[in-house]
Amino acid sequence: MDRIGSEEQFGQLVNRDQLTVMKFDTTWCPDCRNLDRFIGGIVTEHSDKEFFAVDAEQFQAVAEANEVRGIPSLLVFRNGRKIAHLHSKLAKTPAQIREYLEAL
Repeated sequence: MDRIGSEEQFGQLVNRDQLTVMKFDTTWCPDCRNLDRFIGGIVTEHSDKEFFAVDAEQFQAVAEANEVRGIPSLLVFRNGRKIAHLHSKLAKTPAQIREYLEAL
């Protein structure tokens, strides 16, 4: 999963006419590291979506603008609109992530 390198890149990606999943995380977050252990398989299962990682500390303004209150959080965008938000407390198991993405 590629990492976002700038606010401009984030804006370009979320404004496309396709489902774009942004995984907000940090380097020090144990739940984020746990999610990283199994997210690869889930990304493969959902080839209709593009996945990117966003460091919530490096891009704090982006995280705040999108109401990221905990990490990891998975936000889904299409055409510049946030259409789904899986908050950190519900993003801890493969089953939770799969259920969230399949409901889109």
